[in-house]
Amino acid sequence: MRRTGSDGGPAAELEEAGREVEWEMRPGGMLVQKRPADPGAAAAPEVRVRISYGPARYEVSVSSLATFGELKKLLTAETGLQPGEQRLMYRGKERRDGEYLDLCGVKNLSKMVLVQDPTSLERRYVEMRRNARIHSAQRTISDVSLEVDKLADQVTAIEKSISNGNKVAEVQITTLIELLMRQAVKLDCIPTEGDASSQKNLQAKRVQKCVEILDVLKISNARLNPVVITTKWEIFDPPTTTRWEFFD
Repeated sequence: MRRTGSDGGPAAELEEAGREVEWEMRPGGMLVQKRPADPGAAAAPEVRVRISYGPARYEVSVSSLATFGELKKLLTAETGLQPGEQRLMYRGKERRDGEYLDLCGVKNLSKMVLVQDPTSLERRYVEMRRNARIHSAQRTISDVSLEVDKLADQVTAIEKSISNGNKVAEVQITTLIELLMRQAVKLDCIPTEGDASSQKNLQAKRVQKCVEILDVLKISNARLNPVVITTKWEIFDPPTTTRWEFFD
């Protein structure tokens, strides 16, 4: 493997020395050219590079010995794009993450063009649509949950009444079962994924449990005799009449 200079051709000094370019793994898994160690070397100077990203313009300070991949990490805070979503163009050529700025001829106030990777745009659009679907599903499931709460309270009231021996009208039970089944149909029509799926399954189990309870209560209710309320009437003697005397 040979190191290339700023013009993309082979580096003559390495060829003359008869050495091969070595590579090293940087933190984050980035493979870059390995520079020879020089204990007496001073700290690398920084350069300011000008970045054009659509109508926006940025100036970023970066080490002259940094790679284009490291520059992309700095641009993430400015542009909001992740390094994998960025494509840096310098001197009309897209630069790889492992290429060094100085070896490509980058100097102070050099100009670059940043464009967003088209595939990342598509991924972001797909992710936005997915999140919108999940949010819509969660909102619908929440609405169903509130309705199930109300119906479950009615189931509890009927269960308490029957357990106390009070017969209820059968239409109350059948109507309640129908309302619960409507909620079950709503849940079944909600397309879900991720956490929304577990929420949907939870509400479906609640509906099923309420319907099962009502089926049992319907049988118990049929065995109860209706309560007949009679009124006991009191009989009173007729009022006494008063005889009036007339005087001249």
